[in-house]
Amino acid sequence: MSTGDVSLRGVGKRFANGVLALADFSLELAAGEFVALLGSSGCGKSTVLRIVAGLDTPSTGVVQRSTAASARGTAFVFQDPTLMPWASVFDNVALPLRLAGHSRREVRPQVEAMLAAVGLKDFAEHPPATLSGGMRMRASIARALVTEPEVLLMDEPFAALDEITRARLNQDLIAWWRARQLSVMFVTHSVQEAVFLADRVLVMGARPGRVLAELKLETPQPRGAAHRNSDVFHDACRFLSDALEAAQADLA
Repeated sequence: MSTGDVSLRGVGKRFANGVLALADFSLELAAGEFVALLGSSGCGKSTVLRIVAGLDTPSTGVVQRSTAASARGTAFVFQDPTLMPWASVFDNVALPLRLAGHSRREVRPQVEAMLAAVGLKDFAEHPPATLSGGMRMRASIARALVTEPEVLLMDEPFAALDEITRARLNQDLIAWWRARQLSVMFVTHSVQEAVFLADRVLVMGARPGRVLAELKLETPQPRGAAHRNSDVFHDACRFLSDALEAAQADLA
């Protein structure tokens, strides 16, 4: 077993309709590491997350989780915030704790602290419909983090947001990740987002999904907004863009 939180070795996934989504996919997620999966639509990025989360089972290969990851668990943030429209922000964030058998009174301190951490302290009793897109995503992330997971899986969580909101949430996500010592797997189509956030970026080839390129990013965190204008940032973006172009050429 690796010393990391999650290990995938030689994982393949064939769906019931015959589609081969992944082939010989391997990945090691170290404890506290932020890994981004970058690739075109349909290359199997989301399938990898679902397998790590236990929502799907691999057809071949081995998936292992560390003792810490198994004990503290895994949380999943989807592209759609999937909030219950009839419930308040407080009750949406409290949901996983309530499902675990805790009363509303018991979870109040934990939920209120989490809402304060994501900037929603003053919106606890608001329904989701009254929130902006960025605020709804903050509520979704709060719901994931309130369980204090070891591993956080994020499937294009900021794709539907405007650039200003997305950039702010990128910086906030780095703060939440570092403060809680999370291990993160983050799916994105954005080269710039991957380079800004991740310790390591994996470029996936088209179906069946497999890793075609990898880039380790040495710039220490937290990375401020000025990093986006640096030569190091642009060089990394260029490398990953070229890798994505090569992946598309491979498909053709």
